[in-house]
Amino acid sequence: MLALCKTEPVEGGGVAVRDWEPRDAGPGEIRLKVGAAGICGTDMQIFNWAPRMARRMKLPRVLGHEVSGIVDQVGEGVTNVALGDHVSLESHIFCGTCRPCRLGNAHLCNNTTYPGIDIDGAFADYITVPALIAWKNPKDLPHETGAMLEPFGIGVHACLEGSGVSGQTVLINGCGPIGLMAVAVARALGASRVIAADLNPLRLKTAEIMGADRAIKADDENVADVVRDMTGGEGADVGIEFSGSEPGFQAVFDSLCKGGDFRLVGAPPKAIPVDFTWWLLKCPRMVNIHGRRIWDTWQRSTELVYSGAVDLKPIQSHILPLSEAAEGFELIRRGEAVKPLIVPEG
Repeated sequence: MLALCKTEPVEGGGVAVRDWEPRDAGPGEIRLKVGAAGICGTDMQIFNWAPRMARRMKLPRVLGHEVSGIVDQVGEGVTNVALGDHVSLESHIFCGTCRPCRLGNAHLCNNTTYPGIDIDGAFADYITVPALIAWKNPKDLPHETGAMLEPFGIGVHACLEGSGVSGQTVLINGCGPIGLMAVAVARALGASRVIAADLNPLRLKTAEIMGADRAIKADDENVADVVRDMTGGEGADVGIEFSGSEPGFQAVFDSLCKGGDFRLVGAPPKAIPVDFTWWLLKCPRMVNIHGRRIWDTWQRSTELVYSGAVDLKPIQSHILPLSEAAEGFELIRRGEAVKPLIVPEG
């Protein structure tokens, strides 16, 4: 089979399509024939060889964890899925026995491992994984949509946490694929206003398609000034920060009303200075978003997608054959793609 691998520990590259033999499903495992897989921010971190990836990955490694496919092998003891089932994968391989798992917080498992990082991933013709991370889809769901359910769950999680979004003004800062998904979720769940901010014109145009009332080009306009102008000077009830940048973090804080929700999704690459006197005066509620609640968020997410309340197709900017998968990374790096999806050939 073919597989896109990280082959060298270098920044901005070191990926190549290789011949790669699929692994049979062992006890408790399934093997999927991949239908589609998405390139995400974590894959870009690996492409750029971020330090935290360098510390844990063994190369060569098949990349990719956002995937939909068809079960073609079932290992001993597997009962949750069967041959021929169409499934998407949760990317957190959780242990089920640590304290967070036992408390119902498997998304915070102390022993989490990931396809595409700790085991071989989904940019391949086949992927073998523990059956416990499989979510069964209707067979008429396109694989391109199924591959986006894992990142979509982060957007859903971000919109459901804290005070939710219904009836509120919601600012979404950072319109990468998950930020764009959150725009659609906030709209579907009844936000009174959805404001999106980013630097990239393609992403801002897509934000409007996904349901944003206003898309702010953050290097041309002051985000907080626009938000206050739209809210009679009060500010946003909810600010969700996806960009992972210091200016983005500050823009969300400045845009919030007193006592609003600050929900942090994007991980800053370095420490950000915070003036806690201002935080005490504004008194926002801080909510950290990590992955998806397993399986609560998946249930809510799939209800939105299966019913048609949210359409993810506008985010699918490119469909690339596996042999050209490396081009997807370059498209993202050049700012010319929203969400490239990789599909096996034939």
